[in-house]
Formats: sequence, structure tokens, C-alpha cells
Amino acid sequence: MTEFIIATNNRHKVVEIERILTPLGITAVTAGERGIDLGDVVEDGETFAANAYIKAKHAYDLCHSPVIADDSGLCIDALDGRPGIYSARYGGENSDYAEKIGLLLSELDGVPESERGAHYACAVCCILDDDTVIAVEGRCEGSIAFAPSGNGGFGYDPVFLKDGVSFGELSGEQKDSLSHRGNALRMLRDELYQHMFGGRTDADK
Repeated sequence: MTEFIIATNNRHKVVEIERILTPLGITAVTAGERGIDLGDVVEDGETFAANAYIKAKHAYDLCHSPVIADDSGLCIDALDGRPGIYSARYGGENSDYAEKIGLLLSELDGVPESERGAHYACAVCCILDDDTVIAVEGRCEGSIAFAPSGNGGFGYDPVFLKDGVSFGELSGEQKDSLSHRGNALRMLRDELYQHMFGGRTDADK
């Protein structure tokens, strides 16, 4: 198995990444699991892609081994795209996701179902070596529920609806097949397959 450092402390993300990349013989581990402290990274990019690269480059410079970083968030039409790149910090650095969700729902109070459109976005950056950077982006269209439902997923998943069902109500495999991160990681997987084996994987076809 080839080991990739995942530049996150979010174990949920590591699990999602590993589910999709394991068929390539890739084991996903955090830097912390290898005794490497990534410290604080200033994510001052103006796009998801810029922030993903910032995190990946920071981790690569410390680890000197293949790394993957992602930056993702929820963009709500009625809020002019907020929280967007500030999704993890919405409502304050120390607020938990129950509080963030409560804030979003209060901001959407009175907004009808027809105007609650939203999408999840995910940019993934993989640095294999000094000369090889792979960048992909995935997206999932949906809407915002009037109340949370389901205990699965993480982040804003309990209020993000896809075809009337919240991500919080889906299994990990169901979410992978639809989600922004799943879409981005499948593109990354195909790119990695090309680099590692000189071809394209047909795992999902």
C-alpha cells in the first residue's frame, strides 16, 4: 500500500478519502498519525482551490511525501453564496456545527422552499512530488432543509438536501456516490491512476 498524508485533522474527511482511494492501494493517514505537527495554516486564499493548494503545499514542505488536502464548503443562493470558503468558521471559530446550522436556519427564516437552493463545493489538491501537482474540483447541487435530520455525515450534512433526503440520513457509501467530495475524489482517483499505472480506472463504471 502507498501511504498518502491527508492534510486535515478531520477524521471524517480521512475516512471519505480512504474509501475512494483504497482500490488504488492508497492508505490515507493524517500527519499527526505520523508524528508530524502541521501547526496552524493561514487559509487566506479567495477560492476553495487556492486554500486547498495552500494546505497541501504546507503539508508537503513538512512531510516530503505525497499529500492530499481539500477545501470545501456550503454555498447558499439566498445568502449570496455564504458561508462559502468561510463554512468552517461561520458563526465564529469556536462555534460547533449545531450552532452554525442554527445560524444558517435563522438567516433563512421565511425563505420558501423554492428559494433555498444551495450547493456543496470541494477542491482537492494532491502533491505527489516537487514537479507533480494535481488539482480537481467537485460540486453537488441541492437545497437547505427547514430543520436538521439524520445523524450521519458531518458539518452541514443534516440540513443539506439532495433529492429531498439530507446527507445526514445517508450511509457513507450513498453519500460518496453523490457528494461534492466524492465527485472530486473520483476525479483525483482517475488522475492518480494515470500517474501510477498509465491508464484510467473503471472502478465505478
